[in-house]
Amino acid sequence: MMIAGIDEAGKGPVIGPMCIGGVRIAESKAHILKVLGVADSKKLAPKKRERLATQIKKYADAYFVLEVSPAQIDELRKIITMNEIMVLCFSKVLEKLCPETVYVDAADIKAERFAKNLRKEYAKSSPEEAEKIKIVSLHQADAVYPVVSAASILAKVRRDELIEELKKEWGLNFGSGYPSDPKTKAFLLKWGQEHEGDFPEIVRHSWKTVENVRKELNAGEK
Repeated sequence: MMIAGIDEAGKGPVIGPMCIGGVRIAESKAHILKVLGVADSKKLAPKKRERLATQIKKYADAYFVLEVSPAQIDELRKIITMNEIMVLCFSKVLEKLCPETVYVDAADIKAERFAKNLRKEYAKSSPEEAEKIKIVSLHQADAVYPVVSAASILAKVRRDELIEELKKEWGLNFGSGYPSDPKTKAFLLKWGQEHEGDFPEIVRHSWKTVENVRKELNAGEK
């Protein structure tokens, strides 16, 4: 039986893309992931994640990472919620993997609702598969199921690569891109001051962080 794990990296940042990783492996081989030492990607050092990503790709039956740009997130947020965006993205990854059982890190406050909505979305493209598939949706599934940990690692490694590419391409150091990062906040304030509250395409314009920075800049002008 083929099982898969799906997880995201970069749902919360104000800068850079979001990546949704998926890994499919035969259930009989899934123990290999544990032997490799996969774990919640946030608890692993970057170099360790990179090494594990190479190993995961070698042993996985299939893998896929969906990249969603800041502009795509902003456009989607005009018509649907962030939770609905997550359902849509997880479904796209599921379409690529087509396992018999999928373990997902629930991107909704209610894990069961996330599973239900994911099945519904998946049915739009794969009605027969959606009827048969077993969906196990759990908060912090990446800390419980090695196949989700593996997906989490691929997503995080890819997002980190894309962030480094953006820094080189733009010649900027904006930190991690997370709103809580002082370097990210300082970058947004500096850029906003220099460009009259306008922000580049690497920024998620629909984020509350951007709105707050603009308010701060306007208050400073008064």
